[in-house]
Amino acid sequence: MNFRSFRAVQTLHRTAQNRAFTSWLANSTIYSCGITNGSQLGIQKTSSFLSNSQTAFPLPRGHKISSAVAAELSIFSHGIRSVTTQAKAPPQVRQMGALKVSMLSPGFIYEPYSPRQPIPFWQRWFTRSGWRRTKDDIILELKSAYAIAKLRKKGYSKQKFYVEAVNLYKEINTLIANGDKTSLRKAVTENMYSALKNEIKLRESKWKKVYWEMIVPVVKIRTLRARMIGVDRNDLEKVFMQLTLEILAKQKFEAYNSEGAVVAGDKSKEVLVRDIWVFEKSLFHEGAYWRLCGRIPI
Repeated sequence: MNFRSFRAVQTLHRTAQNRAFTSWLANSTIYSCGITNGSQLGIQKTSSFLSNSQTAFPLPRGHKISSAVAAELSIFSHGIRSVTTQAKAPPQVRQMGALKVSMLSPGFIYEPYSPRQPIPFWQRWFTRSGWRRTKDDIILELKSAYAIAKLRKKGYSKQKFYVEAVNLYKEINTLIANGDKTSLRKAVTENMYSALKNEIKLRESKWKKVYWEMIVPVVKIRTLRARMIGVDRNDLEKVFMQLTLEILAKQKFEAYNSEGAVVAGDKSKEVLVRDIWVFEKSLFHEGAYWRLCGRIPI
C-alpha cells in the first residue's frame, strides 16, 4: 500500500508539472504573438531625426525615458500595422479569414486623427497623468516620423505631395459638385466612393445644381498624421500609406433648385473652409497613386 501510494503521488506530481509547463508554453506563445503583432503597428510629421530606425528622440535636458516607456517604444521597430493580425477589417473581408495582398485598399482609416487637448506645463512634467500623456505623445510622433521616413525611401517629397494633394482636393470637390460619379471612382477608394455616391444622391434630391469654386492658392496645408498598414507580415514592403492632411482654403458655393433659383450659398462671397482629409497610396502596387480614403469630421 505504501509503495502504491508513493507511485500515485509521483504520478500526480508529474501531471501537475506537465500542466504547468503546458500552461507556461501557451502563455509564452500568446506573448510572443503579441510582440510580433505589436512590432507591426503603424508609425505624423516629417522628422529629420529618423533615418533607418527611430534611434533617437529629443527630450528636455535632465529627463530620461524609463525602461517601461522604452519597452513600449521598442514595439515600433518595424513601424507597420498588420491588417491580417490586428486591424479590424470590414465584415466581408473578415469572412474571408484574412486580407489578400492583391487588395487595392484596406477599406478603413488606421488610427483616425483627433486633436490632442493641450495641458499645462506643470501637469505634463510633474504629475503621473502628465507623464503618461507625454509618453503617448512621443509614441504618436514616432509612428508618424517612421512612416514619413519609409515614404522618403520611395522618393516622397513633401512639397510635391502637397501640390498633388491640393489638385486632388480641388478635383474631387469639383466632381462631387458636378455629380460626376464615373470620374470620381478613379480618385477615391472603394469605400469612399460608396459614401460619396450616397452623398451626391442625397444632395441631388434637394438641389438640382451646385456651383463650387476653390480660390488658389490654399491658405494652409499641413500633415497631421502618417500611418502604415501592412498586409503581409512576412514582407514588410507590402504596405499601404495613409497621410492625414489639414487643408484650409477659400471657397465659393451656390446651390440651385429645378427652376434655377438660388436656394443656398452665394458665389460672390468667399468662405474659409477647413477640411481634414486622409489620402492613401499602395507602396507595392505598380502604378499606384494617391487617392482619398476618408474625411475626418471637424
